[in-house]
Amino acid sequence: MAVSDLFAGAKAVVFDAYGTLFDVHSAVARHAAAIGPDAARFSDVWRAKQLEYSWVLSLAGRYEPFWALTEQALDHAFARFPQVDRAVRPGLLEAYRSLDAYADAAPALDALRARGLRTAILSNGDPAMLEAAVASAGLDEHLDAVLSVDAAKVFKTHPHAYGIALAALSVAAEDVVFVSSNRWDIAGATAFGFRTAWINRAGLPDEYAELAPHAVAGSLRDLL
Repeated sequence: MAVSDLFAGAKAVVFDAYGTLFDVHSAVARHAAAIGPDAARFSDVWRAKQLEYSWVLSLAGRYEPFWALTEQALDHAFARFPQVDRAVRPGLLEAYRSLDAYADAAPALDALRARGLRTAILSNGDPAMLEAAVASAGLDEHLDAVLSVDAAKVFKTHPHAYGIALAALSVAAEDVVFVSSNRWDIAGATAFGFRTAWINRAGLPDEYAELAPHAVAGSLRDLL
């Protein structure tokens, strides 16, 4: 599907938050000097473990708020990089509550609303995390809804997580365009029945061929 056709007949555009609207590596970037030369790898481990914990819990039929997983993943990163001073831990967690939004986030949301489309976040983040992130980034007025999988007590890619958007927005799956920078999230949303757009900011190779996105763009700007 061409990007130009992606929104035809759609009623709502639902965005993943972390990695799509918010730069998950901006927390470590703010403290890179204190962390040292391993800052980038430290951030990668923190993010990877945060996601891994969410998948393991979901498959095991268990649930903890995403903030708890974020803290646990950070502690794992410190264990992997013992040379990093743990005194930076409170600052990193505070920074994660106020991650930088990508520069194209607000303009993209505004452009979609100007077309008459409703905009929403559907995120693994728990409500308090999302409230803080949206407020600090100034995206409150650009969104019609901020939705957390906490309502279903299971993380994406479980179908119940995506189903939250249907009830909250009073739409059918075919009415929704789902946008994420996470290819695994796109696979889950495609399987659920959403039209999907993968924001491949890093130029990564494709995967999950049987659950292909309906459109691919290098940024939110390129999606419009």
